This record gives sequence, C-alpha cells and structure tokens, in this order.
Amino acid sequence: MSAKYIKLYEENPQMAKVLEVVEILRKGGVVIYPTDTVYGIGCDIFNQSAIDRIMQIKQTKAKNLNLSFICYDLSHISEYVKSLDTPTFKLMKRALPGPYTFILPSSNRVPKILQVTKKTVGLRVPDNLIPILLIQEWN
Repeated sequence: MSAKYIKLYEENPQMAKVLEVVEILRKGGVVIYPTDTVYGIGCDIFNQSAIDRIMQIKQTKAKNLNLSFICYDLSHISEYVKSLDTPTFKLMKRALPGPYTFILPSSNRVPKILQVTKKTVGLRVPDNLIPILLIQEWN
C-alpha cells in the first residue's frame, strides 16, 4: 500500500475525505490523525497486518505494545470494557471528551493480539471532530 496525503480540517471536515480515510482503514491501512493532544497512529484493531505495521512503525513487539482506542462517546467505550462502575463512569462523563486515556478492564471484544500480557485497555474520547467522525463512520 502506498502513502497518500489527505488533508482534513476539524472546523469543517469534508465527509467524502472522511469516508476515503475510513476505506483506507478497512483495507488494512495505517493513518496518522489529530487528537486534542498529539497526532495518533491508527488502524483497524481487528486486522493483524495493520497491527503488525504499527508495531513496525513503533519498533516494538506485541508484548510491549501499548495502544489506546479512540471511541466516539461513552456508550461506545462500553463495547471494549468488561464492566464500568458508577464512580468511574461519573468521572469519565466529567472528563470526556478530553485529553485523557482511561485504563480499564478489557472485554472479550478487544482482540487477543492487544491483550498479550494485559487484561486492560486504554480508551479515549478525544475533543477533536476528525477522529470522532472516523470512528462513527467506521461503525
């Protein structure tokens, strides 16, 4: 797969370009996207070759891989979490969207490659429209 530059503006992202990026992800591509803190490297978490590309880019092995998932809202987070108690949910509701990653017990929906040594998952809801749209269109 070759590199492609697609410029999206948070204030008014063109949906055709958002859908183009989603299609790249569906085909196993790796993308760099903005968040509310830094740029992230993203892929389809269920695509082993895409995960392998990220490990190659980060120069790490699966046992050392620390990835966080981008979710579009709190309800989406529940797909990847085993359970969420009320105090944690209230804290997350106050803090998200925002520049925080919550490390929580992972559900069986999290791919095994990402649970090699851990039974937790990092989850974020960034305060940036671009990754939110990418995830919403993905689902």
